[in-house]
Amino acid sequence: MEAKPKLTPERAAYYKKIDGSNLAPLWEVLGGLIIKEPRSPARPAHWRYDEIRPFILDAGRLITAKEAERRVLVLENPGLKGQSKITNTLYAGLQLILPGEVAPAHRHSQSALRFIVEGSGAFTAVDGEKTIMHEGDFVITPSWTWHDHGNDSDAPMVWMDGLDIPIVGLLDAQFAEGYPDERHPVTRPAGDSLARYGSGLLPVGYEHKAPTSPVFNYPYARTREALETMRRREAWDPCHGLKMRYVNPVDGGWAMPTIGTFMQMLPKDIHTSPYRSTDGAVFSVVEGSGRTVVTGHDGAETTFEWRKRDTFIVPSWMWHRHEADSDAVLFSFSDRPVQEKLGLWREMRGNREAGRA
Repeated sequence: MEAKPKLTPERAAYYKKIDGSNLAPLWEVLGGLIIKEPRSPARPAHWRYDEIRPFILDAGRLITAKEAERRVLVLENPGLKGQSKITNTLYAGLQLILPGEVAPAHRHSQSALRFIVEGSGAFTAVDGEKTIMHEGDFVITPSWTWHDHGNDSDAPMVWMDGLDIPIVGLLDAQFAEGYPDERHPVTRPAGDSLARYGSGLLPVGYEHKAPTSPVFNYPYARTREALETMRRREAWDPCHGLKMRYVNPVDGGWAMPTIGTFMQMLPKDIHTSPYRSTDGAVFSVVEGSGRTVVTGHDGAETTFEWRKRDTFIVPSWMWHRHEADSDAVLFSFSDRPVQEKLGLWREMRGNREAGRA
């Protein structure tokens, strides 16, 4: 866009006059509204789990799960301080449930995912079905469903919460409600949804009208087995290694309507080709170690040396590449389903010179 017109005294007086009628000149701000390419205010960021875990446990001593309702440390993007955002469109935080605790039942219009970072044996219950969670599991809490969490194991459980709070807030569609009791009644046996919908089968006559997958726990054991089987063909993508997306088994679409979720394997010693896309992505390291090099909009490079349980974020339209020191597995999520639905999503692969949107 061309530079904005020169501000003359006459124009300044005019702007002041129309301001009283809640009017403003587009030509003064057009260059900042319609830009040549994305320039996200979010910054590349990395949270080393070994460093922040003591803070998570400290929260367990300071406040109970019941008092907090959800005892979570928000992963604040340093470019979006005070906004409870990890990207411009998504929220993320690390939630702690100690042995014997229950996080009270509630529901809200925001959709949520849980990705289990540490521990096994805690549960989440969604609309009457309880599931036991293990490291690497991807669990969905659909919009406006009753849900509570608890820990019947003998060790702390930590998982990442990912929600579409900024998207729902942008649309002014936020609703929330607390359940009268601490726990919502369990009305279906554990594993019912996975057996009913996640085994390549659907009940005859089934009609699923909700936009979210009817499977709400995608166990890591099954995901890992699928990745291991596929690696035998060595069909590695130069930008992603072996990358899969979680799907709704009813229609093959995204598992969640506003948040795309992925699991990828990076074999030892891989150096991926540079890649960028319009969906800023949040990564959680499930296995292995390595590094990711992110090139900011200003051309400056940031290198994240990551290992198991770390979290890092690659903002929208920033070039990045991965290197793995050992076989690595990364979970990630982004707002890609929303962008695709609106016809906005774009990617560039390879190097900057040869890349094509």
